[in-house]
Amino acid sequence: MPELSWAEQAEVSEPPEAQRADDHGVDVGARLLKLRKGRRLTLQDMSALTGVSASAFSKIERNELSPTISTMQRIAQGLDVELVTLLSSEETGSAAGFPGRRSISRAGSGSKHATGTCNNVLLCADLKNKRATPILTTVTARSPDEYAAWAKSEAEIFVMVLEGTLVVHSRLYEPLELNKGDSVYYDATTEHTWTSKGETNAVVLWVLVDL
Repeated sequence: MPELSWAEQAEVSEPPEAQRADDHGVDVGARLLKLRKGRRLTLQDMSALTGVSASAFSKIERNELSPTISTMQRIAQGLDVELVTLLSSEETGSAAGFPGRRSISRAGSGSKHATGTCNNVLLCADLKNKRATPILTTVTARSPDEYAAWAKSEAEIFVMVLEGTLVVHSRLYEPLELNKGDSVYYDATTEHTWTSKGETNAVVLWVLVDL
């Protein structure tokens, strides 16, 4: 049997039972609620720390709104925690300063986080206290209008297209089309968003680097 491409692997459907258990990897809403209550913070406090409105944060806690990776990055930075702490189901791994530390993600593994516009898999999520977060993403959006808000965070981003055609939209530049094998590195402090062009979803490997 021939090996599946990245796009085919990303689009293979799972039984409904598996989707309910695995699509989001972790219960992000419950994790944020527990973290907020543990720090005795109000929704207004969280809004002031993260820049996410109190109403939106409340919806995220109730799992009525699926936040983008960029929004979760803003929340993580505001709470002074690592992004994978909020999104990963993996609890093991060595901290910074451990000599020779490493993490391995086998094909098909990783912590999943799905939104209405992208299906994300955080890779090597068990390794804590790292500046760079590698993510495998299937972009399902076809228009920037599908995003409630364009992404923006205190970070830099590297993207390489593995399958399909990705369009990078930016407030500074004209839309940039990237095909299989193309890559781009950019400052994420400027509003940006991604869409796929054509019938095939773009599959990208990207790295989110904290500033």
